[in-house]
Amino acid sequence: MSETDLVVQKKGKVSVLTLNRPQVRNALSDALMADLAAKLENLDRDSEVRVIVITGAGQCFAAGADISELAGATLQELLSSDRLAKWERVRKIKKPVIAAVSGYALGGGCELALSCDLIVAAEDAVFGQPEVLIGVMPGAGGTQRLVRAIGKYRAMELILTGKRFSAVEAQAWGMVSKTAPKEKLMEEAMALAEDIAKQAPLAVQLIKESVNRALETDLETGLLHERRLFYLLFGTEDQKEGMKAFLEKRKPSFQGK
Repeated sequence: MSETDLVVQKKGKVSVLTLNRPQVRNALSDALMADLAAKLENLDRDSEVRVIVITGAGQCFAAGADISELAGATLQELLSSDRLAKWERVRKIKKPVIAAVSGYALGGGCELALSCDLIVAAEDAVFGQPEVLIGVMPGAGGTQRLVRAIGKYRAMELILTGKRFSAVEAQAWGMVSKTAPKEKLMEEAMALAEDIAKQAPLAVQLIKESVNRALETDLETGLLHERRLFYLLFGTEDQKEGMKAFLEKRKPSFQGK
C-alpha cells in the first residue's frame, strides 16, 4: 500500500481522512483497512481532535472491497487471518465519525459509511450491498447495520437482489442525515463536524455511546445506562462550565475535562 492511500488532514478540531485510491475507486484493501483502523485509533487518542470525517478521493467514496485480493481466498485463509476484525476497531472509536459520501458507496464502501455515526451524502451518491451478485454476502456489517438503519423488509430486498439506491432514497429512509450538491459536500460535512466539535467532548462521546447502546439492548437496560452516563457527566469540569455559562448568558468554553 502506498503511504498516500490514506490522507490525514487536521482542520481545527476536525480531522479528515481521505481514502485515496481513485484508480481503483478507493477499493478497501486489507492494508487500507488496517491503516484506516490505526489512524482512527490515533485520532481517537488525540485530545486536539473532537470529530473525524471520512471521505473518498476522486469520483467515489469506496466502490467496495478489493476483489482482486478476495477472489482466490480460501475458507482457511479467511478464518486464520480474521480479515474482518479490523472493522471492529472502526466500530469502537469513541469520537463522532461522519461519512462524507460522493459517488459509489457499494459493498464494503456502504458498510464503512454505515459504520460511521452520521452520513452526509452528495446528490450523486449511490449506495448498495451487491455482494450477492458475486456469490457471497455482506461480511462487514451490511446485514446488521442496514437493517437497523432502514428496516428489515427494505434491507432484505436490497441485500437479496444487490440493487443500488440513491442518496435521496437513503435520506428518505433515515440512513442519510443530510444531502448536498456534490460541490458542497465537504462544506456541509465540515459544517456539521464543526458544530459538533463546539460541544463538550466528554458529553459528545457519552451521547454516542448511549445512542449506540439503544440499538443493542432493551429499553429498560438502555435507560439505566443513559442515566448512569448522565450522572457521570456531573463529575466533569465541562458540566460546571456549561451550566455556569448558561446562567451567565455567555458561550461556554469546553476543555474536555
